[in-house]
Amino acid sequence: MKFAIIKERKNPPDRRVVFSPETLAQARKQFPNANFVVESSEIRVFTDEQYRSYGFDVVDDVASADVMIGVKEVPVEALIPNKSYFFFSHTIKKQPYNRDLLRAILEKNITLYDHETIVDANGYRLIGFGRYAGLVGAYNGFRALGLRDGLFTLPKCESLADLYAVKKELNNITIPNIKILLSGTGKVANGAAEILDHLGIKEVSDALYLTSQFTEPVYCRVDVMEYAKRKDGKVGDRMEFYKDPSGYESNFMPYAKKSDMFIAGHFYGNNAPYLFTREDAKHPDFNINLVADISCDIDGPVASTLRPSTIAQPFYGYDAKTESEVAFDADGAITVMAVDNLPCELPKDASEGFGETFLTQVIPSFFNDDAQGILERAKITENGQLTERFKYLKDYVEGKA
Repeated sequence: MKFAIIKERKNPPDRRVVFSPETLAQARKQFPNANFVVESSEIRVFTDEQYRSYGFDVVDDVASADVMIGVKEVPVEALIPNKSYFFFSHTIKKQPYNRDLLRAILEKNITLYDHETIVDANGYRLIGFGRYAGLVGAYNGFRALGLRDGLFTLPKCESLADLYAVKKELNNITIPNIKILLSGTGKVANGAAEILDHLGIKEVSDALYLTSQFTEPVYCRVDVMEYAKRKDGKVGDRMEFYKDPSGYESNFMPYAKKSDMFIAGHFYGNNAPYLFTREDAKHPDFNINLVADISCDIDGPVASTLRPSTIAQPFYGYDAKTESEVAFDADGAITVMAVDNLPCELPKDASEGFGETFLTQVIPSFFNDDAQGILERAKITENGQLTERFKYLKDYVEGKA
């Protein structure tokens, strides 16, 4: 079987790749029956020459390959019919802007596997860039704090070589005595916590966080059972919440009254209560003045996130009184960092980490008859049709949703 590491064609340019040269070499050694080629790219974080140095063919035409492996959406005109593709298609939530992409995939008889749909038997995602989103998102949050308050200056993450360089920059700053709230328990929140811990910021329990004053910066990490509660006052259950959150309401306000900075690293599911609304943000006791919204659900659970920001312009302000965007350092504004492609700022580390997981979780399925059902669950289209698992996208494809 022949695999192609394809070039990224989406704008703005994305320098990430699924496999670094070193990890691709490990894949070749582990699976001698696999043949890997690399499509030439002038923007990739690893150069063509680096792949050639490991003995890989770097070519301009990958049409001879069976499986195409990329990161972001492939433009319709670049799709090769009758092939298998791996990339983030951003279609499984019926995103309107990618409807034509999914239609083209079906028309071209392409078998599509989405990185987001690579899950285990219990539905838990096996691969992703979550850790790197958390790392960069938290770093950007502190960069915003330093810029806004004139405390320190951190360079843009994208200007740094790797995670080591990022952490080295953080060694040069001092965080003031603030209280930081971090939501989530998954890979995104873990990445953010890695930055907080590197800075030496003390983690405290929610009980202490809500009732105590501190003489040093601290952070508190909360999950759904802390920032949401049952409407009937009974004890909540996390699995019940995930299955059906309609019986829950927000319990975020006690934390909002005690926090200076909020790092949003949670996963937001359909029908779950908002963490804080626009009305909540107007409350005189609402104390949060900086939000690093890594989750970046627009006009949703974090009211201050009006739009995604960009790597070029990562910060803006939210005026709670007028519910409108203002300058990120405007008096009384909530400073917002809501970059929606954070791992792009750390392409080398993100690519290396992603590739190691892809090699462990996905590639073996091509050579063991998909023993764990990984490919079968991840497959969105096959033979010009939606697979059974993704039949719910039919009305989306037909323009009815």
